[in-house]
Amino acid sequence: MLTHQFHIPVMGIGYTLDTPIKVAKYGISSVISLVQDDVIEKARMFYSRVNQIPYTEIKKSEPDYRSRRITAYLNLTKVLVDKGFKEVFKSKTELNKYARLLPGYVRSQDILDKKNQLKPGSIDVNIMTKLDRQGIHGETDLSEACSALKGFAKSQIDGSLVLSAGINPKLFAYITEFEDFFPDKSGYIKKRIILKVSDYRSALIQGKMLAKRGIWVSEYRVESGLNCGGHAFPTEGILLGPILQDFKQNRKKMNNELLSLCHEAWKAQNKNTPVLIQKLTVQGGIGTAEERELLESFYNVNGTGWGSPFLLVPEATSIDNSTLDELIAAGEDDIYTSDISPLGVKFNTIKNNNAEKVRLQRIAQGKPGSPCIKKHVALDKRYSDDGICPASVNFQKKRIEEINSMDLTPNEYLEQFNKITEKECICDGLANSFLKKFNLDSKDNNDSISVCPGPNLAYFDKTYSLERMVGHIYGKSNILTMRRPHMFLKEMSLYVNHLKEITPKYSAELSVKELKKLETFQSNLLNSIAHYLINAEAMWLDKNTVKEIKKFRTEVENIEMNELV
Repeated sequence: MLTHQFHIPVMGIGYTLDTPIKVAKYGISSVISLVQDDVIEKARMFYSRVNQIPYTEIKKSEPDYRSRRITAYLNLTKVLVDKGFKEVFKSKTELNKYARLLPGYVRSQDILDKKNQLKPGSIDVNIMTKLDRQGIHGETDLSEACSALKGFAKSQIDGSLVLSAGINPKLFAYITEFEDFFPDKSGYIKKRIILKVSDYRSALIQGKMLAKRGIWVSEYRVESGLNCGGHAFPTEGILLGPILQDFKQNRKKMNNELLSLCHEAWKAQNKNTPVLIQKLTVQGGIGTAEERELLESFYNVNGTGWGSPFLLVPEATSIDNSTLDELIAAGEDDIYTSDISPLGVKFNTIKNNNAEKVRLQRIAQGKPGSPCIKKHVALDKRYSDDGICPASVNFQKKRIEEINSMDLTPNEYLEQFNKITEKECICDGLANSFLKKFNLDSKDNNDSISVCPGPNLAYFDKTYSLERMVGHIYGKSNILTMRRPHMFLKEMSLYVNHLKEITPKYSAELSVKELKKLETFQSNLLNSIAHYLINAEAMWLDKNTVKEIKKFRTEVENIEMNELV
């Protein structure tokens, strides 16, 4: 096989910013974050100068600077990827490496024979739909997410837009203004839509919203709720296996339903009406070739995403040495789901990382909070109609003043104070490692570096070459040196712990609605566990894994919800 069946998802803001430049020449697809145009502009400056390409800064004083910066960087990325791809076929060393990276065992001559059929990995981009402040980036008529979309749409790249974090009707409508998102006569779509989703229901709802506008979803990317990196979006107790089973049973029906809606829209728009097929991929917590093969064979997924392990592959991601050392040293007890994100969503990180040390130092100096220059997550409107970021100095100062005026006990005050000051600036924190690695000017940024690995990182304990990591993915070798639980078992443990966390031991004020929510979570979790036990043999789950699954079942069964009222 001369194509790859895995992709590298977006990680942080800067960690995969230049990943396509590094790996697309080998046919590997990856995803760039479009959150922060400042770091994108600095990356364009750096890679232009390194490759002796003329560079003219797009300044903030210029109109449409945000979308233009994104367009310019994506166009540069395409130039460098295309150049790198051509050079692979001119170098025997690079050609042999290309062959070794592919699944199975491929000769370099096989690649040369089919050179004209091959193409670089896709340059894909990610937009978090909820990060959508209005009119702060030189485009008075466009919100932040829409200006990022415009930057991608105006670029020359042939790739996909990965939409994450839910529904944004305004953004969905704006997609229709660009012809590249519609199929040509042959059914080819130059700029494709990938929806990152947590379950089948949300996939269908979002797919219908887009299909009615004539926008085809080329791929659904299912992400494990608590077993992935970055922000964690737990489901209501439904685990990854049953979610994928839902897709497996309903994919054909969904494909036909959405295609029918698209055909109606295309006819009304006087456009082509080709027959199209959707892909299904999955990411979050995958760590062995056996797990990848299970997902592909049992659930019929078309590919897998491998995120956190690639944080330890310098050939693929850009991380400064100090942060890389922190990630290498992180074990099972160091990686945890925190409340540090100002978005109010659980966030995976590691203990005692750089950002935490900087945050605690500011608190010790009597100056809690971070400077807020970028304002990407300045969404809380308690103190301003324009919004303030909960991680900012301004917000935390106001909240601390509020609790100072309350009649709280010392313990109550400390609890409130810690909740206020635990928030970190992830706008800068998730970009600074890239800037530090390449010694780029970061005077507009605070000096903290945030990390966002999933729990899976704990089992990878050193840096790896691209070839070793990809070989591990395809089962050519095994780079793991420590015991690692099956990905389904790890996710199960995270959800069981999450249920315990959200289930109060004593609560006289628990409402009927809240109790029902907990009962639903418990019931869904038990049904998910039953799915694995019923299919254990077909899934190649060994006896020890089955034994551990049964232990979790007993643990969940023993949580008695009726004792809470």
